[in-house]
Amino acid sequence: QVLLVESGGGLVQAGGSLRLSCAASGNIGTVITMGWYRQAPGKQRELVAAITSGGITSSVDSVKGRFTISRDFAKNTVYLQMHSLKFENTADSVCTLRTGPWPCRDYWGQGTQPTVST
Repeated sequence: QVLLVESGGGLVQAGGSLRLSCAASGNIGTVITMGWYRQAPGKQRELVAAITSGGITSSVDSVKGRFTISRDFAKNTVYLQMHSLKFENTADSVCTLRTGPWPCRDYWGQGTQPTVST
């Protein structure tokens, strides 16, 4: 059993900052990647940022320069530091974990919600 617990969502003013955290626990095995998806109502879930076990990061163009993903390897915890938040960043943020190398399995958190006020 693997559990992902997210935290850090909440209300923030436009232009402000939040840091999302996601801690993985249980029988994880070997971590391949950890990342963050966003789920807006009526839209497909989209990957925002991810980090591999080797520390390689990626993010969508819309958050480059504002969001930074990082990982605490010892704690199997991934963070998403968000700066210069915009109203359109209001969306459910869901943590994901991919484990392997075989078989590969994907795990999902419950989600945490940044809400950006104007």
